[in-house]
Amino acid sequence: MSEETKNTAEAVNPTEFLASFDWHKYEEGIEAVDEVKLKEFETALEGTVGFVNERDVIEGEVVRITDRDAIIDINSKSEGVISLNEFRYNPNLAVGDRVEVLVDKREDSSGQLVLSHKKARVIKAWDRVNNAHETGEIVNGFVKCRTRGGMIVDVFGIEAFLPGSQIDVKPIRDYDQFVEKTMEFKVVKINHEFKNVVVSHKALIEADLEDQKREIIGQLEKGQVLEGVVKNVTSYGVFVDLGGVDGLIHITDLSWSRINHPNEVVELDQKLNVVILDFDDNKSRIQLGLKQLSAHPWEALNPDLKVGDTVKGKVVVLADYGAFVEVEDGVEGLIHVSEMSWSTHLRSAQDFVQVGDEVEAQILTLDRDERKMSLGMKQLHPDPWTDITAKYPVGSKHVGTVRNYTNFGVFVELEEGIDGLVYISDLSWTKKIKHPSDFVTVGDKLEVQVLELDVENRKLNLGHKQTLDNPWDAHEDNYTVGSIHEGTIKEKNDKGATVVFADGVEAFAPVRFLEKEDGGKLGKGDVADFQVTEFSKEYRRIVVSHTSIFREEEQKNVKAAAKKAQEVEKTTLGDIGGLAELKKKMEGK
Repeated sequence: MSEETKNTAEAVNPTEFLASFDWHKYEEGIEAVDEVKLKEFETALEGTVGFVNERDVIEGEVVRITDRDAIIDINSKSEGVISLNEFRYNPNLAVGDRVEVLVDKREDSSGQLVLSHKKARVIKAWDRVNNAHETGEIVNGFVKCRTRGGMIVDVFGIEAFLPGSQIDVKPIRDYDQFVEKTMEFKVVKINHEFKNVVVSHKALIEADLEDQKREIIGQLEKGQVLEGVVKNVTSYGVFVDLGGVDGLIHITDLSWSRINHPNEVVELDQKLNVVILDFDDNKSRIQLGLKQLSAHPWEALNPDLKVGDTVKGKVVVLADYGAFVEVEDGVEGLIHVSEMSWSTHLRSAQDFVQVGDEVEAQILTLDRDERKMSLGMKQLHPDPWTDITAKYPVGSKHVGTVRNYTNFGVFVELEEGIDGLVYISDLSWTKKIKHPSDFVTVGDKLEVQVLELDVENRKLNLGHKQTLDNPWDAHEDNYTVGSIHEGTIKEKNDKGATVVFADGVEAFAPVRFLEKEDGGKLGKGDVADFQVTEFSKEYRRIVVSHTSIFREEEQKNVKAAAKKAQEVEKTTLGDIGGLAELKKKMEGK
């Protein structure tokens, strides 16, 4: 160390040295610029070409587009680079386009100008959205994804909601076809409180279609044939788009044949010709027809077809009263239930045929003008009443099937088409039947005898009890008036008592005939002797008395009754004999 240097080092005060030491120069290797001078420098730069402030939103020009980026010139000292992802909403971006950008950084670590188009759009977005809503301006939006009930659309950097009903004028079945596509929209609703925006693509289409719709409606006439596209298919008909105007083809106007659902004839998006049948005053409801474009099937019906001919067809409609049979496409005939069988008792058409059955029938009536035809099935089989007197003569016995019953009797089927009625009084010799269901059940086999036969009116009167021996023939011999039998009182009421004898025969004892010899009265369950005071085979009635056994006066009454019955019998026999004599005299003449 020189003497001079040594003297200088010794002269420096350490405290003063540290206080005045230039740390910026030591660290950066350059002289620090005075802050005041920096401010003056920046002030001087303001207003000069190429000077920008961070966070400024300015307009730039696309000068070059690479595979991944757009190079933007904002007339600054350097150009900015923005990823093409920020321009997804605008796939038509081209060199020369003017775009808004936000200055993120005037320069990054490498001195590059950092710009953002997305941030610039967000800053300006609400002003633009509000302005578009007020003016009705058409805006571009990028469909980002599906959501419940619609789609999410990027409009000016704001996520807006596109309801499913606002995508198109026709129902949309595939929402995914719109995802990641840029479309035009109108802003239809803004909720400033929740920052929600609703857009519509349908509104644009409707505006275009309105003029077209007015033009079409003005030219509509009944009978006019137009081409349309099936827009919607319902259970009652088909809606057809006639080019902005909708019309309805009712299910009955789709086909001359009966159909269960319109989708048997048409399908969605199908193009077809239709004829205008009718419309209201303002033509807002248009009734269309499809089947009217083809000839009515009745016009093509075989002209040689006549009453009495046999035809085949398929059952298409079934009701209780009959079945409609399609003998040719669009040509139907009705088979009434009364023409399905020779049977006369009430039945339903479902007992004979079902929808879809192939049947054979005879034409009974044919009216080509009214387009009506009636058919019959039973006519193809012999009428069972033709030889009824030979098959079912009076007195003959048969076994039939119980088909139905009423309060007054039972209907028994002897064969298909041959029914007879068994009155309730002809079911049993001994039982007192209140209702036929107490005696038989539908489907039971029942032996019957023909009692009456009316061929002209097709009526057959049958009896069941007549197939069995009448027990009252034997009762007539056993229970003669005056005879005494032991019996048990089964029931008792104010009028008298029911008495049952050993063989099961029941008799009635009036209350005055229940007095015992000691003056008491017989009661329910008592066993005693009873004398027959009255017997009627016709009415199956026996009247008995306990009192008459020991009371003389009552005995006289019994004997008088017996004598009277004997006289009546003699008189009857005498009349029969007199008639026989008269017959002989007449034959002798």
